[in-house]
Amino acid sequence: MIVLAIPFFLIELYLSLKTGETIGFFFSVVWIFLSFALGMMLLQRSSLTMMGNMNAMRQGKLDMKSFQNVSMAYLTAAILLIIPGVFSDFLGLIALGYSFYLQFVAKITPEQKYTNFKKQGDDNVIDVEIIDEHSPDERSS
Repeated sequence: MIVLAIPFFLIELYLSLKTGETIGFFFSVVWIFLSFALGMMLLQRSSLTMMGNMNAMRQGKLDMKSFQNVSMAYLTAAILLIIPGVFSDFLGLIALGYSFYLQFVAKITPEQKYTNFKKQGDDNVIDVEIIDEHSPDERSS
């Protein structure tokens, strides 16, 4: 795990210093506050987003794996945007874009057979109705 963290921190430090050099200290601070505010807003709205994803899953527009992907991408984006730094903000925006892409695609696709809720009946049963055409008097004889 630490082997992956060291390159991340080095890339984060390098990109943050280069960006600070390019846009200046004041705009770097503004960038940090704006990305923090966006991450906090996403985190506060996460319960509403999860409920929308659950409704899409209940309607059959998302399967369980897509629901998990959308939810994790959304929360990862919020956390990465809260962390100060250019590289984490870039990764957070990619995760947020992926989350919006999955949500948009889920809303425009037709309903599929992803729902775990059975409608009426079973697919493996043939429903038959027997109609007796004989009158009640003929049956008794």
